[in-house]
Amino acid sequence: MTVELSTRIILTRLVAADPEAIAAAARCLAAGGLVAFPTETVYGLGADAHNGQAVARLYEAKGRPGFNPLIAHVPDAAAARGLAHFEEAAARLAEAFWPGPLTLVLPKLPGCQVSELATAGLKSIALRVPDHPVARDLLLAFGRAIVAPSANRSGHVSPTTAAHVLADLRGRIDLIIDGGATPVGIESTIVACLGEPTLLRPGGISRSEIERVLGAKVADAASQPGEGEAPLAPGQLASHYAPRTHMRLDATQVIAGEALLGFGPKLPPGADNAAVILNLSHSGSLIEAAANLFSHLRRLDAAGASTIAVVPLPHHGLGEAINDRLQRAAAPR
Repeated sequence: MTVELSTRIILTRLVAADPEAIAAAARCLAAGGLVAFPTETVYGLGADAHNGQAVARLYEAKGRPGFNPLIAHVPDAAAARGLAHFEEAAARLAEAFWPGPLTLVLPKLPGCQVSELATAGLKSIALRVPDHPVARDLLLAFGRAIVAPSANRSGHVSPTTAAHVLADLRGRIDLIIDGGATPVGIESTIVACLGEPTLLRPGGISRSEIERVLGAKVADAASQPGEGEAPLAPGQLASHYAPRTHMRLDATQVIAGEALLGFGPKLPPGADNAAVILNLSHSGSLIEAAANLFSHLRRLDAAGASTIAVVPLPHHGLGEAINDRLQRAAAPR
């Protein structure tokens, strides 16, 4: 399934988050428009989940692969239960983590009105209840599910400020609600509950937190779908979250002229010769590193260096999600 539409230049309005902006955004969505808004994870690019033409505009604006499904955002668990079937594991996860940075992939209910284009023709749907006042107010004002992938061009670094959205999508979307920087700064964790609970994408909630609630280990999905298979959720393409600049991971020394993405109080040998240095967290906090990840990658990508050298990062807790993003950003393309 692909979407091929002619790109058109439109006036993109940037407005501060207030009740008037929320009302304008709800009207825009109802008319088939595209609205970027903050969630607790990253900025999302919203479209009416039930409007196939609006979803097609979203794919066009992002340049997104048509086989990559979208997450439908709803105001609460009751709304989610109107779209999908919840087994016991899904119900426990929703109770524990909604609203919050958890996406559940669930069987669609018969008669689910979310666009087939949004779900990539699958029998499942990805659902989330965001924990951000702007997102919540918009969902309540609109009164329907909103599909909202990250508000950036497909494959680019995800946006954590309204300025990031404007840089990528000016002239391609209708409205951006500026609600400040996003607090989590990394996308939601995605768990499929289509049988055995399976971790499809690490994110803002750690594997250990998921397993604590379930009282059991979660299975791991294949790193990417097999040939001809559609991914069940966003973030399963090998080359994703990708800066234009080549990335070198697990760098233990810096080659003169490289840009450096550091972590912790100590930098590797050769750092004095780096073209530019940004540190995800001088104190070694993975929470701070997650919040800074996409913003720092954008700044390093704009520095003009031939390579971004990335120091090794821990793999525990949020480190799993951070390393997942970095590996996808560095994947050949």
